[in-house]
Amino acid sequence: MRPFWRVFWGILLVLVLVGGYAGYRTVLGKPFSFNTLLDRQLAFFLLENPQTLTSLGLVDGTWLDFHSGKLDEYSLAKRQRDFDTLHKYIAQIKEWNRDDLSPQEQISYDIATEFFEYNLQYEKFPWLGAGGDLYPTNQFMGAQTGYPDFMQFQHVVKNAKTARHYVDRLNGIGERIDQVNADIQRQVGLGVIPPDFSIDKTIEELSSFLAPKPEDHPLVTSFVEKLNKLDDLDAGEKDELKSGAIAAVRDSIYPAYSRLLRREQELRTKATHEAGVWRLPDGDAYYAARLRDQTTTNLSADEIHNYGLSEVTRITNEMDALLKSQGMTEGTVGERITKLNSDPRFALKNTDEDREKVLKEYRDDIARVVAAAPKYFSKMPKAPVEVRAVPKYSEQGSAGAYYNSPALDGSRPGIVFVNLRDVTENPLWSNHTTAFHEGVPGHHFQLALAQEIEGLPLLRRVFSPSSFAEGWALYSENFAKDMGMYDGDPFGDLGRLRDELFRAVRLVVDTGMHAKHWTREQAIDYMMKTTGVGEKDTTAEIERYVVWPGQACAYKMGMRSILSMRDKAKAELGDKFDIKAFHSAVLLNGGMPLDVFEAYITRWIGEQKAKQG
Repeated sequence: MRPFWRVFWGILLVLVLVGGYAGYRTVLGKPFSFNTLLDRQLAFFLLENPQTLTSLGLVDGTWLDFHSGKLDEYSLAKRQRDFDTLHKYIAQIKEWNRDDLSPQEQISYDIATEFFEYNLQYEKFPWLGAGGDLYPTNQFMGAQTGYPDFMQFQHVVKNAKTARHYVDRLNGIGERIDQVNADIQRQVGLGVIPPDFSIDKTIEELSSFLAPKPEDHPLVTSFVEKLNKLDDLDAGEKDELKSGAIAAVRDSIYPAYSRLLRREQELRTKATHEAGVWRLPDGDAYYAARLRDQTTTNLSADEIHNYGLSEVTRITNEMDALLKSQGMTEGTVGERITKLNSDPRFALKNTDEDREKVLKEYRDDIARVVAAAPKYFSKMPKAPVEVRAVPKYSEQGSAGAYYNSPALDGSRPGIVFVNLRDVTENPLWSNHTTAFHEGVPGHHFQLALAQEIEGLPLLRRVFSPSSFAEGWALYSENFAKDMGMYDGDPFGDLGRLRDELFRAVRLVVDTGMHAKHWTREQAIDYMMKTTGVGEKDTTAEIERYVVWPGQACAYKMGMRSILSMRDKAKAELGDKFDIKAFHSAVLLNGGMPLDVFEAYITRWIGEQKAKQG
C-alpha cells in the first residue's frame, strides 16, 4: 500500500477506534490523551494485521473494509517490523509522566508497557518462526489448521463484499503455506525441529485435510452454506463464487498443502523424540521468557514446579475424601477415577447420538449458569454464546474444548468448541466444569464483557494475558460450586476437583519437560496416574504443552491470584463484602497482568473501605 493510502486508512481506522473528530486530530501529532495514544497505536498495528482486524469484527463488509480479502504477511521482515514497532510504542508511552495520569490511565500505562515488553523478549531468539511461533506447524495450533479455522470461524460472510473477499483470501492461503514451508527449512538450518510425535500428528492432519474432493472440502461447503443465506447476490453470482472457492482449493491450497506434507515427511527423518525446549538454542532462556509471558510473574520454573506439587497433594486429599463418601475406597485417587470413567452410569459411546448428548449437556450447563448469574454478577455480556463441535480435520491434535471470542460488531457470537474425537474418555460427570470454564461464567463472561467496556482504550477491551483469562476461567469452575451448580451432584463436584488437579499437574509436567528434562512418556505417565484422565486425552494434552511451552502454567497461577485477592477483600471488608461488586471489579476493567491486577484490587478494597466510612 502506498504511503498516502496507508495514512488515509489509518485516519479512518482511528476514527472508528477512537471516535469523532478528536481521533482525526491526533493521527499526525502527539495525542491529547493517553487513551488516544493507545488507540492510535492499536489502529496502526491493525493496518499491518488484517486477520486480527477481522477477528475483532470491526469494519468487515463496510465501506471501510480494505482488508478482509488479505491475509497477514508472513516473513522475517514483518517480524522485525513488529519488534521495531514495539520499541517505538514503549518509547511513546514513556514520554508520558505516569504520575500525572488518572488511576485508570495508570492501569492502561502498566498493562500496555508490560504487554509490549513481554513480546519484545522474543527478539533475542532469531530461530523462532517468522510468525513468532516455536514450531510454525504443529499438531495443536499450527498454520496448517490455523488458516482453515480462521476462514471458517473468523471470516464472516455477511454480504457480497465479504463473500468475494473470502475467495480472495482462499487464493492467498497457498502462498502463505509455501512461505511457512520455507520458514520450516530455515529453522532446520538453525537446529530447530519439532519432536517426532508432533510431526506424526501434523502429517495426519495434513493427510486428513487433503482427503476430500475440492468441492467437498469444508472450506467450500461451509462457504456455500453462508452464501445461500445472502440476499445481495443472485444465483449466478453465488455459483461463480462457489466455483472460485473450488478452484482456489484445487489449484492453490491443495498443491501447497501437498508440498508441506512432503516437507513434514522429510522432517520426520531428522526429528528426535525429546520434548523439552531445553534442547534448543538458548532453550532455558526461552522457557524462562515463556513463563514470564504466560504467568505474568517472575517465578522460576522450580518455584512453579514445587507449587504444583503442593497443590497436587492438597487437591488429591480432597478428592480422596469425596470418593470415600461415595463408597469408593480402594486404590489411589487416579485408579479410582480411572474406574469411575467406565462406570455405566456415566459412560458414553462414540456414536452420533452420544456425541450430540455431549453437546446438549454443554448447552444445558451454560443455560443453568445464565439463569443463576444475576445473583452473582451485576452485568452479563450482550453477545450470545454457542456450542459447536471441533472440525473433524483438527480433532486429533486439538484441545478437549476451547473458546472463540465474539466479533465486536456482533456479527459473530462467542463459540465454545467441543472436541468429540473420543467421547468415551470423557464420561458425563466430567464435562460440567469444561462448560463453566469455556462458556459461562468463564471465558465468555470475561472476554465478551471486556469488549463491551466503555471509556477504556481498545487494547484493554481485547487484550487479556493468559494468566488472567485462564485464571478467571479456572476460578469460574470453582465459583460454579458457590452458585449451586454441583448441588446434589457429588460426581460433578468430583469433576471440578479433578479438573483443578489437572491444572496443578500441568505446573508439574510443563516445568518437568521444559526445565527438568522429563520425557514425554514420563509426563504422560505422571498425569494419567495422578488424575485418572484417559490415555488419548492425556497424550493430546502433554503434546500440547510440548509445542506451547509455559501456557499450561497460566491457569493455576491466575486462579491463585484471583482467589487471593477475593480472600483479601473478604477479610478487609467483612460483612460489607459484595460478591457482585468484586466480580465487577475483576471483569469490568479488562484483562491485566497479575501484578497490575493485584495492585488494582488492593486500591479498590481501599476505596470500598472509604465508602463505608
